[in-house]
Amino acid sequence: MNRHIHSVNLTTEREVVSARQQGRTIASALGFDHHDQIRIATAVSEIARNAFRYAKDGTVVFSVDPQVRLFRVTVTDHGAGIPHLDVVMEGSYRSTTGMGMGILGTKRLMDEFSIDTTRLGTAVEFGKFLPVHSTALGEDDLQRLIAEVARQHPAAPIDELQTQNRELLRTLNELRERKEELDHINAELQDTNRGVVALYAELDERADYLRRASELKSSFLSNMSHEFRTPLNSMLALTRMLLERLDGELTSEQDQQIRFIQRSAKELSEMVDDLLDLAKVEAGRFKVNAKTFDVSELLGALRGMLKPLLAESSLNLAFAYAEKLPPLHTDEQKISQVLRNFISNAIKFTPHGEVRVSTRVVDDEIEFSVTDSGIGISESDQRIIFEEFSQIDSAMQKKVRGTGLGLPLSKKFAELLGGRVEVKSAMGAGSTFSLIVPIVFNSSSASVEPVVPLLDADKKLILIVEDNAETAFIYSKYLSKAGFQAHCVSTVQAAEELITKIRPAAVILDVLLGTETTWDFLREIKKEKEAIPVLVMSVTDDAQRIFGSGADSYLLKPFVPEEMIAEILKLTSPFERIRILMIDDNEVSRYLLRGHIPETRYEVFEARDAREGLRMAQQLMPALIFLDFYMPDLNGAEVVRNIRNSKDIAQTPVVLHSTKVLDAEELEYFRENSITIFPKQTLTLTDSSVRIRSLIESLTAHGNEEEPRV
Repeated sequence: MNRHIHSVNLTTEREVVSARQQGRTIASALGFDHHDQIRIATAVSEIARNAFRYAKDGTVVFSVDPQVRLFRVTVTDHGAGIPHLDVVMEGSYRSTTGMGMGILGTKRLMDEFSIDTTRLGTAVEFGKFLPVHSTALGEDDLQRLIAEVARQHPAAPIDELQTQNRELLRTLNELRERKEELDHINAELQDTNRGVVALYAELDERADYLRRASELKSSFLSNMSHEFRTPLNSMLALTRMLLERLDGELTSEQDQQIRFIQRSAKELSEMVDDLLDLAKVEAGRFKVNAKTFDVSELLGALRGMLKPLLAESSLNLAFAYAEKLPPLHTDEQKISQVLRNFISNAIKFTPHGEVRVSTRVVDDEIEFSVTDSGIGISESDQRIIFEEFSQIDSAMQKKVRGTGLGLPLSKKFAELLGGRVEVKSAMGAGSTFSLIVPIVFNSSSASVEPVVPLLDADKKLILIVEDNAETAFIYSKYLSKAGFQAHCVSTVQAAEELITKIRPAAVILDVLLGTETTWDFLREIKKEKEAIPVLVMSVTDDAQRIFGSGADSYLLKPFVPEEMIAEILKLTSPFERIRILMIDDNEVSRYLLRGHIPETRYEVFEARDAREGLRMAQQLMPALIFLDFYMPDLNGAEVVRNIRNSKDIAQTPVVLHSTKVLDAEELEYFRENSITIFPKQTLTLTDSSVRIRSLIESLTAHGNEEEPRV
């Protein structure tokens, strides 16, 4: 229900000025801030001037509706109406006198607006909701307001003009401060962009350096291998001549010595061949010569080739395969080389019993398996046997010579053919090495396919991205004891492909993986809407960069197992994220601040102005509020006053996050209200992410501090 406060008849220019003055006076008495007073006075002036200039018998009525808490202004006249009103309200009407601009401007400034025009006159009604912090209006309050307005004497036009000039100067000064703030942020963004460009240039240079280093390594291995080949071939030819007695008879001792030399030369020759193959694969020069062949013929050739190895052994070499195997279309030579390696290894490490070669078809793949009844391989050793030059430390290994290149090369060949190798073994129970390749080779599918772990529904999966097998094994052991399921990968590519298939509960990440870093991978997975929690564990002591890239937690190697488990429990335990509210009309500032707050721990909400922020604070009950000082409706001090006077959010910690340089009086005000001060300029510091996290943790865990932080 409207309660009449005051009215002004628009018969002279002076009364138009009086209407503007009365509008500002009533707005001030109702508790509107300086900016809203100017908005209301400007709207009244524009509509009243239109009624006076283009119509007759205009009247301005000021009223208040206490129930909906609305200050309403009604301007009526008895003119000929407004032509083209629909065009005016669309904003496309153009007039040499400016007619229509005041109407549209008023609609944008007010919370409520309506207009009704006919040939008998026009009525414009607009209003603005009372401030949130204003008290309820009773009958006594309204009577005092009516009496106060009645006592006001109309100001002279020159006085009102001076008042408008002061308002304009104040607004221009605020706009200048806003422009300076925007210029400062733009300068910071330009500096950041230049830094990013420089970083990309450095990364390109580093990538080019690593590429050249890899090429040099491959070139070195290739050249040295070729250099070794000539004398080795000569040694083999000479020893063969001697053993064939082409230059005379040998004593039994000489025969034995030459056979030792020949055996050593053969081992070196095999190593050279393996090194050449590795160099070719790494350099991308190893081509797949795919052709169609029969599997049974391949296995038959292998049986005849490997029989001599069993001459001095009681082992049984058995081939068990289905008669109706489909023909394979892939590189027969590489399949044969991998299987020869598997079978010869099985024979070497199986003192007695059987070595069995079997095949089976699964979907569009064929699996070759070599199973032995030998000494077996421990779980820890299974992680290193596919590394170059790695050999298991055992009594039997000392008796059997090897290069340590056979299994790594077999793994690379399998990946080159679009397949993979697998091993199953236990100490004293033998081993099974498997080669799985597509029945039809497809060059586009020849990549490393991540092994997806079998998920245990009762355990949370932790993905470990670590290139050091021993370290990854230690992590897995401690995680298993703590009730987690761990899966290890050694490259970023493998981690990315695995995450597309399953979602781990958390990731343990090293930022240095051989010749590659994981910074980009970390930033990418933290961009997701529901980002995976990441614990970085590295020798890199750079907390600023680690947290700046989005990591949720960080431990420096060497690590304490209890600390690692505690961090993983913290990251994977179900909990409601702590709510943080930003009240800032500057979108860039909100974006920059949000980038430093980990979303896995905190739920961030944004308000674009002070009134929206106050409403959201009442609804959300946040644990912490970041507050700008300069805003179009209320400034930071006024927002703090509203918060501290509100029963529900009075104790909420507030951080003043602004570029404003506070004077002594303002500092004292914020200190009295327990406000923490964190200038926006701090975001330009290298350790800004660490500072923000420390600030949030201290305020949300222990409440605000008595003294503001500067």
